[in-house]
Amino acid sequence: MWVRLLRSLRSFRFKLMIAALTCTLIPTLISLTIHNDLTRDAMKEQAVTNAQETLLLVDGYVTNLLKHMLYITNYVQNDIEMNTILKEVAAGKQYEGPDAEYRKFYDTTRVIEKLDTITGVGGEPAYVTIILPDGTYYANYSLHDYNPIHMLKEPWFGQLNNLYGYQSYWIGTTPTMFYNEQNRNPYQISVARTLRGEGLKIYGYVIVTIMENQVNQSFESLALGQEMMLLDTSNTILSHKDSARIGQPFPVTASAQEQQKSSDIVKVDNVDYLISQHPLSLTGWKLVTLIPYEQAIFKISSIFNRVLFFQLIAFILFMFILLYVLRAFTKPIMKLRKVVETVERGNLEVRSHIRRGDEIGYLGEAFDHMLERVKGMIAEVNQTQTRKRNAELAMLQAQINPHFLFNVLNSIRMKVMGKGDKESAEMISSLSKLLRLTISQDKGMIHFHEEMEIVMDYVKLMNMRQKEKVQLEVDVPKDAFMIQVPRFFLQPVIENALLHGLHQSAGSIRIQAQVLEERFVITIEDSGQGMDADTLQALRHNMTAGETKDEAETAEAGRKQGFSGIGLPNVYERMRMTFGDTFEMAVDSKPGACTRVTMDIPREVGESHV
Repeated sequence: MWVRLLRSLRSFRFKLMIAALTCTLIPTLISLTIHNDLTRDAMKEQAVTNAQETLLLVDGYVTNLLKHMLYITNYVQNDIEMNTILKEVAAGKQYEGPDAEYRKFYDTTRVIEKLDTITGVGGEPAYVTIILPDGTYYANYSLHDYNPIHMLKEPWFGQLNNLYGYQSYWIGTTPTMFYNEQNRNPYQISVARTLRGEGLKIYGYVIVTIMENQVNQSFESLALGQEMMLLDTSNTILSHKDSARIGQPFPVTASAQEQQKSSDIVKVDNVDYLISQHPLSLTGWKLVTLIPYEQAIFKISSIFNRVLFFQLIAFILFMFILLYVLRAFTKPIMKLRKVVETVERGNLEVRSHIRRGDEIGYLGEAFDHMLERVKGMIAEVNQTQTRKRNAELAMLQAQINPHFLFNVLNSIRMKVMGKGDKESAEMISSLSKLLRLTISQDKGMIHFHEEMEIVMDYVKLMNMRQKEKVQLEVDVPKDAFMIQVPRFFLQPVIENALLHGLHQSAGSIRIQAQVLEERFVITIEDSGQGMDADTLQALRHNMTAGETKDEAETAEAGRKQGFSGIGLPNVYERMRMTFGDTFEMAVDSKPGACTRVTMDIPREVGESHV
């Protein structure tokens, strides 16, 4: 019984039912999840929209405050009368004459009156301080509140010397320096600017200060549970309803801040908050608001539970209907399974005889036809194996002829050398080497020193063949000899230089190699007649566009005249097939002077081929 039960659990029918149930359950769960996520997203978007609107309102108020501070600094920097007085005093102006004290008092009064004019018209006060390099100061507040000379000792004051033009230094939130404000407003916010005259010489500094509560009073209109603050670029709190929080780091982990967008969900003290932020363009600071996330999405739970209940009822009803239908549809498949088990035991004569108008009927008919084809394929495979063995035997027999030829050439060389004709013996030896490398197909990549030996043997043969000798100059570093290169890629280039560059006349061919970190550069230059611009252009075109009809005729002529006649286009095509697009080949020529072929081979790719 257990065997039958196990077999039923492993059957296609059981798996199909499980798959059907799974495919029903998964969409249900997905729909619930998507519905939940979409609802949460909608609630989140609404909460984000509300938070952003609040941020925009607060941003408008805070930005106006900061703009007012900049307006004061701009006024001080641009007022002609005030700047004239400040520049003269900074330059060391001496008040002389019977009315000297009056004129000095008048100038000081004019500066202070202007400061009172731009800061004392309604609203909260703004404290303005002008300090000259010699310590002279002007302020719209009394010395009893604060002595401006103390600003020279502030840690930020030295950074003002790096400001030019309308650049401003936002000092941020610091403890209140003014005595009459310390009890009501423990913190202040300041901005400073440098006053420069001709030649960018500093003649003064202007510092504008407001109380921090002028900023945080805009936070009081927020909804219950919502929290807003002003942060600097290092995420330190600059302004908050709770003054005890000022100067503390923003209560969000560093990783959450890095991943944070304009609005996101973060965890603070194990509580999820919806965080929204808005940058202030004037200072680089930002306004941040925190809202408890559950406060925004608490209605989602009841909606989710109702949807889940109706989904479960629909799923149970559909499950019973689906199981009944699947059982009826899978009966022919169970029959086909029994036929397959019979074939597996080696009986190729059995047939399913399932003929229906649907896919199962097509499957049964195709299975019966497949059995017929299998019988024919077995016979065909036997015939193919017989032909393969015959071909391998023929290949082994074909290898006898080249080895016989090499042995005969070696015997002739020894006989010629015995008669004292060393030049002919050397010529036969070089020819034997070239023939052996030409016929050998056992490896496509060789070391560079093997390729150089092929080239030297080829030039030696050609020098014995023609009347005038060609000198082969080799400038190759030692570390280049063990680099892997394609077999017979240099010989066609040398042959081209001998036949077409030097025209089988006296001259020289120079081979240079350079090993770079990732490249292997080879240059072949002959002292031949070179090519004119049209011929060079045609050669370059043939080399990159493939062998044309003219190139084929040239290659055929080369085969009649020389050893291989492969030609530069064929070498280029072969190297590109071996190394891909990273291989580069350039041909340069000067009429009546020389022709130079440069091949740039990727070193790592070249060394990886064996």
